[in-house]
Amino acid sequence: MLGEVLAEVTRSGVVESVHAGHLVLLNADGSILFQKGDPTLAIYARSSLKSIQASAMVRAGLEIEPRLLALVCASHAGTPMHQQGAQAILAKAGLDEYSLQCVLDRPLDEELRRTADPTRLAMNCSGKHAGMLATCVVNGWPTDSYLEPQHPLQLAIKAEVETMSGEQVVVTSVDGCGAPLFLFSLLGLARAVRNLTISADPVHQSVAQACRDFPEMVSGPGRLATRMMQNVPGLFMKDGAEAVNVASLPDGRTLAIKTSDGNQRAMAAITAAALEKFGVDAKEVPVNTLGGGLPVGSIRATL
Repeated sequence: MLGEVLAEVTRSGVVESVHAGHLVLLNADGSILFQKGDPTLAIYARSSLKSIQASAMVRAGLEIEPRLLALVCASHAGTPMHQQGAQAILAKAGLDEYSLQCVLDRPLDEELRRTADPTRLAMNCSGKHAGMLATCVVNGWPTDSYLEPQHPLQLAIKAEVETMSGEQVVVTSVDGCGAPLFLFSLLGLARAVRNLTISADPVHQSVAQACRDFPEMVSGPGRLATRMMQNVPGLFMKDGAEAVNVASLPDGRTLAIKTSDGNQRAMAAITAAALEKFGVDAKEVPVNTLGGGLPVGSIRATL
């Protein structure tokens, strides 16, 4: 599981800590350009998989405006625009927030998190759950059991995951939000998102373009996926819990990352360095380590 060192944290010229893990970069034709660790390692893709989940929903009949479709793909910050967006998806289906079965949580936005009470709407996956419920309504599927692995919705999502990744799901577990969670390889995740990006299928095109057009809905102001999609034209990106990240360029060049300690601290540096191997500047500002409030080192990728 450990993999290889992907990033170092330095202090006064000394490496104080390291973040190890697994990384794979795919060329436009799908061949492997670069790798560290073991890309065939089976992982839980967590929220990095939401675009594929959303594709299954759209294929099953979910019809919502692109801004709200981006929210279905989101791990959102829980700001008013995000919570109101989830409410709008539910309202279109004749439902309300009490239909949600995601866990109670505070917003990811740091300021809101300090003051807000936990709710299901504030939970960062509420857009995905609202989309799942709306898809159930369209199809006449039960809404009270929509998180069960054998529910028609979840079977459709699993089928989309297996088709797009080219792999069979090894284990079905439960994500932090309560939805089914699938185990397959990091390379499979990269291939799934590459296939989404280059697909001629209107379903896939609509999902990827919604995220590119409304990156603020996918995460939130200043957050990794939002700012990188804003800074790199045509980039699709989606990060996930336990330090997973996947990104793809319009021509199909794709990267997927998993750090073994589950710590997000070095993800921006690793992702920016990976994009540099594609000749892409993510316009990231280096992150310093501080001593007495002053820079004494940095977090740097080791690709």
